[in-house]
Amino acid sequence: MIKTTRLYQFAILFFLAVIVIISCNGFLPKNDKNVSDSFISDAGAVTVPVPLPTKATFATELVPMNLFYVREGLDRELTLNTYWHSNTLLLFKRANRFFPTIERILKQNMVPEDFKYIVLIESGLLNVTSPAGAGGYWQFLPETAKEYGLEVSTTVDERLHIEKATQAACRYFLESYKKYGSWTVVAAAFNGGQGRMKRIIKHQATQDFYEMYTNSETGRYIYRILAVKLIFENPESYGFRLKQEDLYPVIPFKSVTVNSDIKSLVSFAKSNGTTYRLLREMNPWLVDTLLTVKPSKSYEIRIASGAFNDYDRLIREQVNNGRK
Repeated sequence: MIKTTRLYQFAILFFLAVIVIISCNGFLPKNDKNVSDSFISDAGAVTVPVPLPTKATFATELVPMNLFYVREGLDRELTLNTYWHSNTLLLFKRANRFFPTIERILKQNMVPEDFKYIVLIESGLLNVTSPAGAGGYWQFLPETAKEYGLEVSTTVDERLHIEKATQAACRYFLESYKKYGSWTVVAAAFNGGQGRMKRIIKHQATQDFYEMYTNSETGRYIYRILAVKLIFENPESYGFRLKQEDLYPVIPFKSVTVNSDIKSLVSFAKSNGTTYRLLREMNPWLVDTLLTVKPSKSYEIRIASGAFNDYDRLIREQVNNGRK
């Protein structure tokens, strides 16, 4: 009887083990042949290491995956961003609204499209301000913003203007590329500063980022960009399954040209058939209740139009357009 019971228990354990093994393999659809096929990220599933690609690039520049500190640096950021589900899901949602604009401006300026992932690392596509005073989508410091053509005044902060701030970022990237000849170093300089990168290149006698010894923040910065790029390019391979209806839609608008002072944006909003709240949502670069217009300058103020107040309709149109 004891032997029979033990055999029965062993059979049950063996059967359960087989079920676990089967359920942990071949579960997710694959987008990239370089990504492991055994990763599971569904809610309630076991937690396993994220798959590292056999090959990775940034702006067509090869990432030396054969170096242990490169693999482990990327592994760290890929693990953090994969398992930080709430944040990464929100990045996907916001990117659907803003990436078309960013991609267009990068292309116009002949900056590699991979630079769009920097804005996710910098601000998460939110108009936030750092303790050091860096602000807006691309997190420019006020003086740097002015240097690259952005207005930062008491009533206007163009760091919060998606098009103008992205144009300024492109000017920075192109200027840096002329100095370094490497897009990866350009990205690192956006975090560490051009002066610091110049000193590193001089003292360490290399212009290859992966040969440089940098501070932890700049080192992690590049791997965070790479991690987000990998997840965005292969979402299902890292456990993210989103439908078109899950993503934030673009809000339709019309533009009103303004070339003189506005004493009250509240009154301006009402006279243009909108609300002050909605005006600020559509134009976060307006940072006061009034607008002071400098001589010979004009502004394009966005007014929500069309079905802006019918969210279900916006989602239906988005699904029909099928942007992925």
